[in-house]
Amino acid sequence: MSFKILIVGAGAVGGYFGARLAAAGRDVTFLVRPKRAEALRGQGLQVKSPLGDLILQPKLATAEDLSGPFDLIFLSVKGYALEAAMQDLAPAVGPGSMILPVLNGMAHMDRLEARFGRDALISGRLPCRGDARRRRDPPAKPAAADRLW
Repeated sequence: MSFKILIVGAGAVGGYFGARLAAAGRDVTFLVRPKRAEALRGQGLQVKSPLGDLILQPKLATAEDLSGPFDLIFLSVKGYALEAAMQDLAPAVGPGSMILPVLNGMAHMDRLEARFGRDALISGRLPCRGDARRRRDPPAKPAAADRLW
């Protein structure tokens, strides 16, 4: 039995990580809206990256045909779409499911905990400096408190 991964939010972040996992042979399903599913079926999921470009035909599900549970739910939607995403992904959450939210800020954690319980959440913090692209010298080594735990 394979480790089932659900990607919720097939934009830049979810699309990239989901595509890389799928290309590595993992069992990845993308939860998308019907219009996005139509576009992905037509042109595939395309990644352009210095690490290598790829185009794949991902496994897709819409909220209407989602069945679970999934082992890992990678949640990467915009904050304003969180409520709808929680409603859509709920059928994918089982007793052993883990939800990894990758959203800006931390306010979403309380909402996710209230809906799915603390034990279902993987949380952490990844600090990013907005000026990193403009710097010629590499960023300073992060302090222990700046690491993702």
